[in-house]
Amino acid sequence: MAAETPKTIRLADYRAPDFLVETIDLTFDLEPKATRVTAKSAFRRNPAHKKDEKRPLVLDGEDMKLISVALDGRALEKADYVVGDETLTVADVPDDFELTVVTEIAPEDNTRLEGLYRSSGVYTTQCEAEGFRRITYFPDRPDVMAKYRVTIRAEKEACPFLLSNGNLVAEKELPEGRHEAVWEDPYPKPSYLFALVAGDLAKVEDDFTTETGREVKLRIFVEHGNEGRCGFAMDALKRSMRWDEETYGLAYDLDQFSIVAVSDFNMGAMENKSLNVFNAKYILADPETATDADYSFIDTIVAHEYFHNWTGNRVTCRDWFQLSLKEGLTVFRDQQFSETTRSPAVERINQVRSLRARQFPEDAGPTAHPVRPAEYIEINNFYTPTVYDKGAEVIRMMHTLLGRDGFRKGMDLYFERHDGQAVTCDDFVAAMEDANDQKLTLFRRWYSQAGTPTVTVTGKYDDLARAYEMTVTQETKPTPGQPTKEPLHIPLAVGLMDRRGREMPLRFEGESVGKEAYTRVVELTEDRQTFRFLGVVGRPVPSVNRAFSAPVRIDLAYSDEDLAFLMASDPDRFNRWEAGQRYATKLLLKMVEEARAGREPEADSRFVDAIHAGLREEDPDRSFMAQMLVLPSEDFLAEQMAVADVDAIHKARQALRRAIATRLTHDLLVIYRGNRSNRPYAFEPEAAGRRALKNAALGYLTALGDEAMIDLATEQYDGADNMTDRMAALAALNDLDVPARRKTLDDFYARFEKNGLVIDKWLGLEAMSALPGTLDRVKELTGHKAFSIKNPNKVRALIGAFASGNAIRFHAKDGSGYAFLADKVIELDTLNPQVAARMVAPMRRLKKFDKDRQAKMRAELERILAVPKLSRDVYEIVSKSLA
Repeated sequence: MAAETPKTIRLADYRAPDFLVETIDLTFDLEPKATRVTAKSAFRRNPAHKKDEKRPLVLDGEDMKLISVALDGRALEKADYVVGDETLTVADVPDDFELTVVTEIAPEDNTRLEGLYRSSGVYTTQCEAEGFRRITYFPDRPDVMAKYRVTIRAEKEACPFLLSNGNLVAEKELPEGRHEAVWEDPYPKPSYLFALVAGDLAKVEDDFTTETGREVKLRIFVEHGNEGRCGFAMDALKRSMRWDEETYGLAYDLDQFSIVAVSDFNMGAMENKSLNVFNAKYILADPETATDADYSFIDTIVAHEYFHNWTGNRVTCRDWFQLSLKEGLTVFRDQQFSETTRSPAVERINQVRSLRARQFPEDAGPTAHPVRPAEYIEINNFYTPTVYDKGAEVIRMMHTLLGRDGFRKGMDLYFERHDGQAVTCDDFVAAMEDANDQKLTLFRRWYSQAGTPTVTVTGKYDDLARAYEMTVTQETKPTPGQPTKEPLHIPLAVGLMDRRGREMPLRFEGESVGKEAYTRVVELTEDRQTFRFLGVVGRPVPSVNRAFSAPVRIDLAYSDEDLAFLMASDPDRFNRWEAGQRYATKLLLKMVEEARAGREPEADSRFVDAIHAGLREEDPDRSFMAQMLVLPSEDFLAEQMAVADVDAIHKARQALRRAIATRLTHDLLVIYRGNRSNRPYAFEPEAAGRRALKNAALGYLTALGDEAMIDLATEQYDGADNMTDRMAALAALNDLDVPARRKTLDDFYARFEKNGLVIDKWLGLEAMSALPGTLDRVKELTGHKAFSIKNPNKVRALIGAFASGNAIRFHAKDGSGYAFLADKVIELDTLNPQVAARMVAPMRRLKKFDKDRQAKMRAELERILAVPKLSRDVYEIVSKSLA
């Protein structure tokens, strides 16, 4: 076991800071091995505490060399302060004082990529969540907000650009080839939003005029040679700025906004005030190197980080337990934005698919936690799908309950009350309540209760009264630390369909005529409730949880005929897709049982008929048609089983794909040929939809293993003028043991060897092949020149893709996949604990598998836990997984 159990931080123990900081003046003398940081801060004792409570000043800090400490200009002796492993304590301080701390750090040696680090010649910071304490000693917590003045000095040739938050107020040349830049941020911010970037970068510029008339200079900084790949990101930024003005009345508030794209970054992006730092993969795009999915991610993530300017920066979270205050809200806002720029149905489908793939398993596993966690050991472990994605669903439910106008009123009041403050999730809900004169008392449980509710729906039709009674129950299973669950406030959007495919107007019992609507929201607040709809002519087919109005599991006993009917007829496109997923899941689980019994799994022809009917429909939204062809993933199917059988799941899913391809070969070829285009690539909805549908058809056709279909994929690869079609062809060949697979993969590497981001796609393809020998290939690639274990993108592309995206090979019966991952987690923990902890995720759900696999996973987790000086990051995830 680890030598020492790390300390648990609890929400119940929250205490306001003993000291506040009015201003901080930072000076950086940048050197790769010895950067000197001078921090001059104006402190005052927090008036929230009693005056007679003369607590010492305790500052956070780690992995730094302390040079000196001065109080109000007087240098302190070593006897005047105490330096601990993670703190600096000054016992005797007045109520108001200036503290000057000088530290020395080594950015070039910082493999954790937290605090200030240097990679590829560029100095970069990442301070969220607790990276600032690796730069200087400071109260590194979000409820200490200060105004920052930053002076940066560096060698001019190596670092012609010196960037920080706010406005550039001064520049000058210095002796010995150095220069200096001074930045001031007029808005108080917590230390996690501090940013500094210095290096030799290329700059792309544009302008934006806000609705208030402010002229804003927009700049994107990238590595030299990548300037031509920034155009889409710049356009996404400008559209995001305009959308936030039009939708929420939120205009940008400074004269410049900068984005820096770097190659080595732990996260996707960071919303530092006015200086966003991005993982380069979410900025750089052109048709030759980026897929439609890449463009979509860039569009969404640029918007997300910009939207944080208000929901996260101008109003921030009081403590890290409130992380969803900014992240859940901002994810919801970027989802709204995406739904206005691309197919709303497909965006919603993708959001829910991600939620079910990542958050539902988390809610059902050993690391389940509420949207607002009650405790943590390492805060970096709580940047989770629950905080982000379920948090966004909680915001969406408020939007549903209050309506668009009511939600906007609540947002307006939230900013009016809390601009410039660090607040809580309860403060946000209170603004929604007060703006709409509506209590959300029960709804608040979504923030404190973990687990995914199961909502069971039964119906009874009264032919004589022309009424339909819908009885709904809700149940949430126990989760770690929460054995007893209370009812939640669940908005459930429902519709009723007649057998001719028409919607029925719905009126609740007790409502007057004229209140009818085709979709009504029923509000669940109790364990069991019955809702009665009047004026229902004929026994209906219910369409429940339309647009996924609540993040719940729906248990409703649909027949195969009902599901086929909804697939074809439901006007709610999300529920059309949902019916297809339900039908496919039902069939696949039956086929899994056949495979487990040693029989060849057989596909139900009625399901294939339902797929066939969808292919014949000329739907203008081709991207939606493509979604209707995508079967539930192997991981999703595993979650539906009490004990997951990865081998039987893989066999059943492959059998169904081949059955569809065999029966519908002609139709799929028609789809494939009819959606090819000779026009130059453009990322716009209609063209992207055609590519998605064409490539979905290609995936099925190559599943046949027929030489003509393999040639079809090879021809597409060779003739592609864009990365979307090239990657689709590679993916179609990737599970086939044919010469064309190796030939195209080798060609792909040769074409893009010098483009690191594109080579990440190649690493991912190699790692996710279902073919035997994939683990050996992955091990081989860890020694390839294209791979570096110090680069988070490379680790995610190869090791992460194998462990999280290749169930059949990762969960090999001999446990070799588990042993490989454990080796890499142990190695990574010494370099970058944050990335190491995230790699453990595929083994968290060990109890989902058979006893033999459980034992092998447990042994590897225990091996990790026994490592001396294991990081808090990895310790927390592993120890909870073993509990």
